[in-house]
Amino acid sequence: MSRIAELVHRAQESGDWSECIEAIPYARLIGIKLGSEAGEFCLPPKASNIGNPTLPALHGGALGGFMEMSAILHLMMSMEVLKVPKVVDFSIDYLRPGHYKDTYARCEIVRFGRKLVNVGIDCWQDDAENLVARARAQFLIE
Repeated sequence: MSRIAELVHRAQESGDWSECIEAIPYARLIGIKLGSEAGEFCLPPKASNIGNPTLPALHGGALGGFMEMSAILHLMMSMEVLKVPKVVDFSIDYLRPGHYKDTYARCEIVRFGRKLVNVGIDCWQDDAENLVARARAQFLIE
């Protein structure tokens, strides 16, 4: 069993996903944390995630990466999968600037097929009704 499979298995049994998140280099790099609700993730302010220092605002790539990684982690947390799902398609709509403060993402499995899973991701900062971005993702699971 691979290292990530062991971590996922342990996390599924214990409910503590922090060790699994730390084992994924990109999740560690941008600083993803678990949110307060199931299927919710947090991206705390981090200087390396700034794209526009004048505002300051988050870099679009960091925001997109946060949303994609949140969906991957959500799938790993909610399914009996011991491998990291592979991205097939990812589409994001940037709705307003992501300012330099806590940013949240909530994921929802839209359709679950035999090999493909569709996930919707909503991203906000102060108010979940005022989205910063919305994304749709499709993942290959095996």
